[in-house]
Amino acid sequence: MASLKSSICFNSTTAGGAARISSYHRTSGEVHVIVGPMFAGKTTALLRRIKSEGSDGRNVAMIKSSKDTRYAKDSVVTHDGVKFPCWALPNLMSFRQRFGDDAYEKLDVIGIDEAQFFEDLYDFCCTAADLDGKTVIVAGLDGDYLRRSFGSVLDVIPLADTVTKLTARCELCGKKAFFTLRKTEETRTELIGGADVYMPVCRQHYVNGQAVIEATRSVLESRKLKTDTHLEVASVV
Repeated sequence: MASLKSSICFNSTTAGGAARISSYHRTSGEVHVIVGPMFAGKTTALLRRIKSEGSDGRNVAMIKSSKDTRYAKDSVVTHDGVKFPCWALPNLMSFRQRFGDDAYEKLDVIGIDEAQFFEDLYDFCCTAADLDGKTVIVAGLDGDYLRRSFGSVLDVIPLADTVTKLTARCELCGKKAFFTLRKTEETRTELIGGADVYMPVCRQHYVNGQAVIEATRSVLESRKLKTDTHLEVASVV
């Protein structure tokens, strides 16, 4: 996967991409990645960096997935209520067209929140940083509730100038939390929610919590099977 994506990036630069760089006389950009479990302060760190860049006189823009409508449709919002206006998009490659070519050319820094929801994250970062000279700051989950790679966030790490892994505080014991535990029985990978659905946990409580969830699911499935069997018997009688 990585070699294929690298070849895509390389081909872009050797074809029309090289002409674009030459004609604009621009330098390469940067990619910075912020990852961690839920409630680790990823969005807060992203907003802090974006505001700092803006205060330094650089033109900034923020993007989030249109799937995330938890707090606001047109703003990136931290769990403690800090807001920043953004573009809510279904994909990243449409950003330049929607933002406008002239405005995009003047743009210096692009922030991407909840980056795990963008399937075209790698291609966008490659184009924006390598060809367009933008600084791209990516914030997202590195793993899902089963501790598997989530979306394309980890694919971007080979492109990154810096990678920052944040931790939360375990909701059960107060130790450092590296993982996200889902409280519900829903098994979909993409399930957007807050503290009502997820909590940050340490390794011990993640393992223990998963065991409890699996045991509960088995009991519920067993009860459902018995109920269905009882209904079938009753209908026959």
